[in-house]
Amino acid sequence: MDVANLLIQIKDGNQAAEQALFNELSDRMLLLCLRYVKNREDAEELMLSGMLKLFQHLPGFEFQYLNGFYSWCRRIMVNECLMHLRKQHSFVMAGEPSEELAQEGEDILSKLDAADLFELILQLPPGYRTVFNLFVVEGYDHQEIAALLDISVGTSKSQLNKSRLLLQKNIAQKGMHHVRRKTI
Repeated sequence: MDVANLLIQIKDGNQAAEQALFNELSDRMLLLCLRYVKNREDAEELMLSGMLKLFQHLPGFEFQYLNGFYSWCRRIMVNECLMHLRKQHSFVMAGEPSEELAQEGEDILSKLDAADLFELILQLPPGYRTVFNLFVVEGYDHQEIAALLDISVGTSKSQLNKSRLLLQKNIAQKGMHHVRRKTI
């Protein structure tokens, strides 16, 4: 799909182009929202709210390259998710991990397929899940995360470490040390 052409048509008021762009983005933006909130209905609402903001700000967006456009879209969705978590007061930084969260090897997460990892990420407490998503998935650095979440850089680093340890523990508890789904 030629996104650059769609954006030109949208700026000219073409509603079919708006629908085509929505269809192009909606599935991947919904998945992004689902990484931050467990509830599918909340994720759908956040995706729709984010898409509304995206279309409202589209006239001021200057398309340069496709990856830049997708990054801009993801940033809007991430901000929607973070605002939602703040409003719900569900974004709470977790305390110190218990001693039982011992590391079982650096590559334990690499032994999972994407669906398994996605489910385990959804089980993380909101604070862990948010920092993990921002750092690992979205590629923000700790200073950016600290600014977005109004926390210290040390807290961001700590939350990331704790989220990784908890993921490893949950993987070990599920007996997923070396399990991969077979593809047919």
